[in-house]
Amino acid sequence: MEKVNNNIRIHAQIFAFLIIWAIVVLIFGSISSFDIWQALKQVPQAISVYAVICIIFTKWIWRWNIFKGWLIKIPDIQGTWKGNLKNDWVNSETSKGLDPIPVVLTIKQSFSSISCILMTKESTSYSTTADINLLNGDTLYLTYNYTNRPKASIRDRSQIHDGASILKIIQKPKFILEGEYWTSRKTRGDMNLNFVSREIQEKF
Repeated sequence: MEKVNNNIRIHAQIFAFLIIWAIVVLIFGSISSFDIWQALKQVPQAISVYAVICIIFTKWIWRWNIFKGWLIKIPDIQGTWKGNLKNDWVNSETSKGLDPIPVVLTIKQSFSSISCILMTKESTSYSTTADINLLNGDTLYLTYNYTNRPKASIRDRSQIHDGASILKIIQKPKFILEGEYWTSRKTRGDMNLNFVSREIQEKF
């Protein structure tokens, strides 16, 4: 999806560059009175400073709450999430399904990319593609495709497989991800996760 409000972005970029250019001209202090030619000579330095600030913005500053909503359209969902998934599998002999499975989802996010790792007691899923999308008009969803690798000790009953998830991003009154997933083993289920911490948990 469009991560930045483009209606505002162009004006903000022009304004920011002009401010940086003016500051560079003042810092280098090569003019005692305004001289347009001397000011133009400082444009390359201003461009360099602007480029550095853009890099810093896309790496860190975009997360600041002051930019959310009016400029930055995507939420910062990086961190550790915990919850459960409920598989729709039913034992044909007993007509009973599986109990909810505790899961840990870790999300690493930058301004331009996002990756997900979902861990359970028996397996780990690694996203192959992931993005935040605007669906149904104004609802944000985390969508990703993944490869699941069960532990070697249980692969006689649970093989490596691929799948996809779509999770609605709920920001108020608290951070929640809820949605569903499908697998190449023709199973599916529901997921519900609560935000726990900005720290990335590395083990289930």
